[in-house]
Amino acid sequence: MANKVIEPADRLSLVSEYYFSRKLKEVAQLNAEGKDIISLAIGSPDMPPSPQTIDKLCEVAHQPNAHGYQPTMGTPELREAMAGFYKRWYNVDLDSKTEILPLIGSKEGILHVTLAFVNPGDEVLVPNPGYPTYTSLSKILGAKIVNYDLREDNGWQPDFDELEQMDLSKVKLMWTNYPNMPTGGNARRETYERLVKFAKDHGIVVVNDNPYSFILNEKPMSLLQVPGAKDCCIEFNSMSKSHNMPGWRVGLCATNAQFISWILKVQSNIESGTFRGIQLAAAEAYHNSEDWHREANIETYSRRRKYAEQIMDVLGCTYDKSQVGMFLWGKIPEKYADVEDLTERVLHEARVFITPGFIFGSNGKRYIRISLCAKEEKIQTALERIKKSII
Repeated sequence: MANKVIEPADRLSLVSEYYFSRKLKEVAQLNAEGKDIISLAIGSPDMPPSPQTIDKLCEVAHQPNAHGYQPTMGTPELREAMAGFYKRWYNVDLDSKTEILPLIGSKEGILHVTLAFVNPGDEVLVPNPGYPTYTSLSKILGAKIVNYDLREDNGWQPDFDELEQMDLSKVKLMWTNYPNMPTGGNARRETYERLVKFAKDHGIVVVNDNPYSFILNEKPMSLLQVPGAKDCCIEFNSMSKSHNMPGWRVGLCATNAQFISWILKVQSNIESGTFRGIQLAAAEAYHNSEDWHREANIETYSRRRKYAEQIMDVLGCTYDKSQVGMFLWGKIPEKYADVEDLTERVLHEARVFITPGFIFGSNGKRYIRISLCAKEEKIQTALERIKKSII
């Protein structure tokens, strides 16, 4: 009797391997061949956290009683620091005991929130272009994706007239992301106010993913600044970008106490709390000075951005100089039939890895994204390579 063939779950047919997971294997092979690829693709900050953050991690790690399981809800010190952060920077009041839930990164929060609010077959509004995980995780969990358009001529903001024309009867969640990734479109008070009204009018939970509000941005904003937002909206925030802590996996979810209790019910069945040293060090990081944030999040990225803009100019791309965040988003020239005609040429001829916009949705297919998460000399070297190879 022949052995029965083992097959994966049907849900795996709904998604493909994450683009960067697949492409980085190719880049690793090119590097193994001595090609010395400069990566300007991934948004992983290359700078360290503040010194006091690292000092606190080391201090706690030396404590013999710090290594046990931690509460899923997070330590009181971390939740209080998160609430203080929201009050200090956004002037938003949050109850640290009931309205904040620490996350092992916002990506995990997408999973927890979808499981807490969306039944299989329910619909989820996802921006196009947008972060691919909004789509992939929703598909894995059996939700139906309904895309809504973001366009350059509208500042990459939602078109509420178009949204109102849709059949929204089965929509449970709407994902938003301001300041926007990949486009760099900044948060707008008007957009936030309309999102809150939209959520209330249609009984939809709007989830704003907000990790970029400090990067190249003088006026950080939060959706929760809008009166009544807490009743119908959820906001994610993350230390990955704003505090140079991507590998630490510390984020937060902020909303009303009822929503937090539902999300916690899911989270507590999936994971345990983060190492105590990381939690207390993260709490310390939330007290970073304004000077630290200005140097790390504005001045450093401003210097790098100048070289990225020159790369866009050399490639003949057009871009909005007012965009914020740790990427530069630009539209490719008409002479290229497809964005990969350009990105693959840059990779193999100039040995520079930049991101094609199609991975963020069909509205990104004529765009490229350059990451600012590389030292100035690296971006400058990339610029020189592209000048020699592409012109």
